[in-house]
Amino acid sequence: MDTTHPAVAAALTAMGAVGAGDRDAWLACYAPDAVLHDPVGGSPLDPDGTGLRGTDALERFWDLTVAANEVRFEIAAVHPAGDEAAVVASVSARFPTGGSAAYDGVFVYRAGGDGRIVSLRAYWDLHAVLAALGG
Repeated sequence: MDTTHPAVAAALTAMGAVGAGDRDAWLACYAPDAVLHDPVGGSPLDPDGTGLRGTDALERFWDLTVAANEVRFEIAAVHPAGDEAAVVASVSARFPTGGSAAYDGVFVYRAGGDGRIVSLRAYWDLHAVLAALGG
């Protein structure tokens, strides 16, 4: 795996920060005007599916979806192309309630000229995860 590719490096750093529960390190991976589609198509935090844009939105995303949970990525493959990298990974999450969820996804990161993430498009089945959690 070419970890020197800017989008690969940014993706791996961001995923590692999630796994470590390091909000500041995760936020530092993103450009101030970055757009997050996690998942693509919308969610309760992104009901119109246009993505979450900017640092304030990313901070809310972290605080509501990552902060209290233990999230791990098991990376199966990384495919860099142009200024993007598609990361194929399995995700496992444990929640303070004792519940858990596991799913596979494809995460497409685009890096800007400074190496920070300008967009993330995450493809995974939100409805299946909510159903598994009883929601």
